[in-house]
Amino acid sequence: MSEIIDFYYWSTPNGWKVAIFLEESGLPYRVIPVDINAGDQFEPDFLRISPNNKIPAIVDPNGPDGESISVFESGAILIYLAEKTERFLPSDARKRIQVLEWLMFQMGGVGPLFGQAHHFRIYAPEKIPYAIDRYTNEAARQYKVMDERLRGRAFFVDEYSIADMAIFPWVSRYERQGQALEDYPNVLRWYQSMREREAVKTALALLEEDTVKVGMDDKAFQTLFGRAQVERHR
Repeated sequence: MSEIIDFYYWSTPNGWKVAIFLEESGLPYRVIPVDINAGDQFEPDFLRISPNNKIPAIVDPNGPDGESISVFESGAILIYLAEKTERFLPSDARKRIQVLEWLMFQMGGVGPLFGQAHHFRIYAPEKIPYAIDRYTNEAARQYKVMDERLRGRAFFVDEYSIADMAIFPWVSRYERQGQALEDYPNVLRWYQSMREREAVKTALALLEEDTVKVGMDDKAFQTLFGRAQVERHR
């Protein structure tokens, strides 16, 4: 049986999380591009793996019982891969729950709220001051939480973990959130150290040229933010 993991990916913060883990762990993987601007995420074959039509997703031919398994949702993928490899998720119960806390902090707060900041600051056809202020201010609040957590720490928990892998890609878009990392010196120090990791560099470069070529035309906008999201699920 093949040991190669199929990695359904596009170059986004959620995609980068899993790319970073795969590079850090050395697990063999094959990238299967899912061009979310063109609507590849609505293809039936992909929806069987990721029913919420979002990247990333993986198919591991060697699952927990030796049989193939598919996993969607980036946080779930990180936990699955960490348990599979016994890396980047501590076995110590207290440290483990701390890593999961900060992973959930990213999944439930940083990702959705920073994503809304991106949308209303950059992509929304109508600039709504209330929405821009709300999500920019909430991003600032979360940066302050992170900055306090990283005071005197190299990572969010004692050692490098899936929590760092999950949070870093969203922080890397800080300008889209209306933030200056100089305002958060502990986050800045952590961010700079993360960027120096070879696995992170490789993950950030994955499919970068293809993603940039596509850009955001009107068709892509409608696919990502318009009625296509609703109509495809009717």
